[in-house]
Amino acid sequence: MTVPLLKIGVVLSTMAMITNWMSQTLPSLVGLNTTKLTAAQSGYLDRSTGVLPANPEESWQVYSSAQDSEGRCVCTVVAPQQTMCSRDARTKQLRQLLEKVQNMTQSIQVLDQRTQRDLQYVVKMEDQLRGLENKFRQVEESHKQNLAKQYKTIKAKMAELRPLIPVLEEYKADARLVLQFKQEVQNLTASLALLQQEMGAYDYDELHSRVSSLEERLRACMQKLACGKLTGISEPITIKTSGSRFGSWMTDPVAPEGDTRVWYMDGYHNNRFVREYRSLVDFMTSDNFTSHRLPHPWSGTGQVVYNGSIYFNKFQSQVIIKFDFKTSTISRTQRLDNAGFNNAYHYAWGGHSDIDLMVDEGGLWAVYATNQNAGNIVISKLNPVTLHVVKTWTTNHPKRSAGESFMICGTLYVTNGYSGGTKVYYAYHTNSSTYEYIDIPLQNKYSHISMLDYNPRDRALYAWNNGHQVLYNVTLFHLVRSEEL
Repeated sequence: MTVPLLKIGVVLSTMAMITNWMSQTLPSLVGLNTTKLTAAQSGYLDRSTGVLPANPEESWQVYSSAQDSEGRCVCTVVAPQQTMCSRDARTKQLRQLLEKVQNMTQSIQVLDQRTQRDLQYVVKMEDQLRGLENKFRQVEESHKQNLAKQYKTIKAKMAELRPLIPVLEEYKADARLVLQFKQEVQNLTASLALLQQEMGAYDYDELHSRVSSLEERLRACMQKLACGKLTGISEPITIKTSGSRFGSWMTDPVAPEGDTRVWYMDGYHNNRFVREYRSLVDFMTSDNFTSHRLPHPWSGTGQVVYNGSIYFNKFQSQVIIKFDFKTSTISRTQRLDNAGFNNAYHYAWGGHSDIDLMVDEGGLWAVYATNQNAGNIVISKLNPVTLHVVKTWTTNHPKRSAGESFMICGTLYVTNGYSGGTKVYYAYHTNSSTYEYIDIPLQNKYSHISMLDYNPRDRALYAWNNGHQVLYNVTLFHLVRSEEL
């Protein structure tokens, strides 16, 4: 906008110079001065400023000459001739030229006024354009930020879906379906990588639709594959570092959609306060929580939250308590006959971990040991409403030799220790009452695991590892049959 305004200024300055030159200099060039000399009656000269004849039809003639005392001519006095038949051609030309100058002057004045108005309009438009330019820049920056945020959301969604791929790859019975899913994920992953380099290369709505469609299909498939055999455990994901060396934390696997509360219990005895965090994000980033006081202290780290209630072993007893968070009351108690307690049959790390309560896809379980089973692990399926024992299985694995244990799809998985190098090495299948030795590595990042439980909704292991709250993703093997698709 600077260059056009400069050009307009130059034009206006040039017009003013031309007008001044025509009105002041032109009469002198054609021989007519605006100064007339007259002789006073005393004989002395009087110089006064004169004007052109008021009547343009009048001409000019020599009237007389004034002389000094020696008779020399000093000046010539001109006066209009009242009667003259013929006009001086030079005067006529001068008059015509002056008329043209006057007309040009008026035109230039009009042009000058219009140009001034245009200049004001241009200046105003320049301010508006600069304002629009700033707004467009802001919109463009905001648009880029929104796109980056949207692509980041899609990438995060893909990161959540990617762990499902190894699961599907193992389903050999329908390789065509698995390869199709894998190819679609690879294509979307490639598209996202390209989008990071060339923003806007693909339509966001179309890409989001493709991701959503794939997610729905994968989740529909995973619902059919709700249970399977444990084949792998991911590297640990540290959620938070807090509390003492021992404790437990969990979420409710059957909570309503949108309920992502986290429950936190520090220590393994002589404590009865449970913290409730509104979400996993709150748990990770803040100390905002609601505290619930249990009517009795708990024993060990084998507590579990299930369908809005917490199930725990009352300290120094065989009693299992169901406490309803909504009413803050005990809704049910049940004695687990013959179960060892008060450090009689704890896990290898100790901590009054005699009775371990857990949940899987099939419901509520209790893992403990009895004198009748020579201190070996006993598994009981419990009714979550009444706490009555539905069925019991006895194993040949010593409870005190186990580091920790957890249930997945009716199978109890046992670790070989709680510190140092750790692995899942024993599995007891309640559906067939059989066991096997396996070898699945479990990375023990902080060298002391005092709680390890499976959440069937998240399909993840929750762990308390030496004052760190940790998550592990799991891989389950399930054979896909054509009739299931």
